[in-house]
Amino acid sequence: MLALPSSSHLVSNPRLLEVDPFFYPWPQRRFRLRNISRRSYQSSKLAHFTAGFGFRRDHCDKNKSQHRNLSYLKDPQLTSGMVGQEDPQGTGKMEHSRQMVFMPILEEDVYRFDYDGDARKYVFPSLSFVDTTARDSLLEVSMHKVPEYIPFCECLQGQQVVTIELPHGTSFYGTGEVSGSLERTGKRVFTWNTDAWGYGHSTTSLYQSHPWVLAILPNGQAYGVLADTTRRCEIDLRRDSTVKFSASEVYPLITFGPFPSPTLVLRSLSHAIGTVFMPPKWSLGYHQCRWSYETDARVLEVAKSFREKQLPCDVIWMDIDYMHGFRCFTFDPERFPDPQSLANELHSIGVKAIWMIDPGIKKEKGYFVYDSGCSKDLWVLQTQGKPYVGEVWPGECVFPDFTQGKTRAWWLKLISDFVSNGVDGIWNDMNEPAVFKTVTKTMPESNIHRGDEELGGCQKHPHYHNVYGMLMARSTYEGMLSANPQKRPFVLTRAGYIGSQRYAATWTGDNLSTWEHLHMSINMALNLGLSGQPLSGPDIGGFAGNATPRLFARWMGIGTMLPFSRGHSEAQTTDHEPWVFGAEIAKIQIYVI
Repeated sequence: MLALPSSSHLVSNPRLLEVDPFFYPWPQRRFRLRNISRRSYQSSKLAHFTAGFGFRRDHCDKNKSQHRNLSYLKDPQLTSGMVGQEDPQGTGKMEHSRQMVFMPILEEDVYRFDYDGDARKYVFPSLSFVDTTARDSLLEVSMHKVPEYIPFCECLQGQQVVTIELPHGTSFYGTGEVSGSLERTGKRVFTWNTDAWGYGHSTTSLYQSHPWVLAILPNGQAYGVLADTTRRCEIDLRRDSTVKFSASEVYPLITFGPFPSPTLVLRSLSHAIGTVFMPPKWSLGYHQCRWSYETDARVLEVAKSFREKQLPCDVIWMDIDYMHGFRCFTFDPERFPDPQSLANELHSIGVKAIWMIDPGIKKEKGYFVYDSGCSKDLWVLQTQGKPYVGEVWPGECVFPDFTQGKTRAWWLKLISDFVSNGVDGIWNDMNEPAVFKTVTKTMPESNIHRGDEELGGCQKHPHYHNVYGMLMARSTYEGMLSANPQKRPFVLTRAGYIGSQRYAATWTGDNLSTWEHLHMSINMALNLGLSGQPLSGPDIGGFAGNATPRLFARWMGIGTMLPFSRGHSEAQTTDHEPWVFGAEIAKIQIYVI
């Protein structure tokens, strides 16, 4: 570790104050940060605020969550003497805006910015970084190097608002899974995982959350900005060459670069959030899916038709109708009585089998998954301390609390046992988490997750909503790996967070069989790749609606060029296997694959 400079050096070097007030001796940095004397500090109620940093931390039990608010960021006594006062938004509220303090982390030209040195110690653990200590540890480089761009921070209406101004003419990309154009300049989105069937160009929240912006500067350099928060976050790129993040908790901003190219920015980002898991080779081929192939006989019929017609296909998928009454980890005794035999027949013709598993567990005594989860106390809770019950496909359901290690271990064992049925891959759907018959399409924000301390502790649902799908995918991935350590797992997840690529591929959700969605799917896959998730693709042909032969052919030509290539269609639509559209379209599939 780098030895800290002596106190006298810190106090006599004003540039180090500008660089990082956190490294002032504990009693001194409070006074220097706020430009007040020790005597006035001790004699005023300001001491009360800084002693606790304005955060309220309740002890966690079944009915109480920890909470950290922004009250001390907006106290007038604290903001009146801030160093580096500016008003980057032209609001006239200079007393609420200040330059953020920073420290170098991870590697050269990567910086962490915080409201101040005190706030740095009270942010939540990072769930995006592979190693959260890398975000929290000073890089052993010169403390005199100053970042090229310094963000400003203010507290407005209970939100920490961070603004960073870049050179005029900067263009923006990334922001994760977003609909609309490839370039994100002039756009605004919200990171809040949402079941967004039939989304359009103007939809502002989809299934995944990536609070990340890739900026291309006028000089050709590239620059990355990550708001490291799991909360609902507004990403506002409507102001010229300006990035603005807003979220309802104290969070750090991480910047990458500027570097000579976007490739170098993404490489640096991958050193923070990790690279995509190594998928099995077969998963890079063409996949065929439908909601649903309702019997094992129909599954075999479709798979053998691909072989008979000499059409490439490496994987066939089972949607929820293979289950017994939509109960996860079960098989319908009449329609899928012997999954192992089905898998063996598919394997004999070179086809793999992927099966869906949702998070909603049917509330039913006697159902082994529900009973074991109850006995171990593993469900997400209501504020009264009882398991939350919401309606999904099986009817009334409870939801595993994946923020707890014991829940993840339980799920790992369920997955490991499930894989023994000849399962080659697992599809995690509905894990935003989606809930029927609610205005919000998800569980109440008052619900309680009793999270592990290293994840952030016991919190209400908004803190863990955006990472619920990622934690489920992680548990599923680890369960498959546990079942067979010699095989590469394959997991597909609908919901995710920046960093999910370490565990699962993704697709762009419930799209439509329209030319607009074909065009949009290209931009969506590219922006996911520019946000750290390269293993993605759309439902080829469109999920909802009936594709025309021409549309399907064009979509097949595009879809096979993307890393994840799967045809999928909704119940009540016409069949979308390639031969359905005629011999000419089937030949196109052979050509493009």
